[in-house]
Amino acid sequence: MIRVLFAIVGGVLLGGVVHLVSVLVLPQIASQDAYSRLAAITTPNAVTPLPPPDPGHSLMPFMDPAFAVAVCRYDLSDGSIKLTAPVSQAYTSVSFYTHSDVAYYAINDRSAGRKVIELNLMTEAQHAALPEEEDVTAADRLIIDSPSTTGLIVLKALAPEPGMMEQAKASLAAAKCRLQTEPPVVKPEAER
Repeated sequence: MIRVLFAIVGGVLLGGVVHLVSVLVLPQIASQDAYSRLAAITTPNAVTPLPPPDPGHSLMPFMDPAFAVAVCRYDLSDGSIKLTAPVSQAYTSVSFYTHSDVAYYAINDRSAGRKVIELNLMTEAQHAALPEEEDVTAADRLIIDSPSTTGLIVLKALAPEPGMMEQAKASLAAAKCRLQTEPPVVKPEAER
């Protein structure tokens, strides 16, 4: 009886270990992740609209047909990225993912509180290299530290009615994702 109990407990433990290892390793070895699928149709540091999903073929799984979607595949090896995305009438969101599809930041039009979502994306080393006075102006704009040099920015605009889809697509078409070419603007200190 004890041998059978040990065999059952050993089988359950071995099955649990195999399951846990496969769940943790599979995302690292998968060849058709989102970054790989989108690399073929996007250019680095530019916003690319995605085609709407259809039942037979969808570029990404679980795409909602009520949203217009655009993607910026970023590469921070040459410098930081400046992202500007005008908000649509209904709802706009911007999500950030690493190269290995780990979400690390998201913002929407309601939390931005403006007509345009505007932010700078950089690595921690690039953020640390900013002049010390630059932290004073950080309140004027959003600076996001990316945990990796490459990744995806997913922009979504809601079309609550089918007739508003063109308007949602137009708001995403006006979005810009490009390398920051000018040095950071430092505001002069107020006189004491």
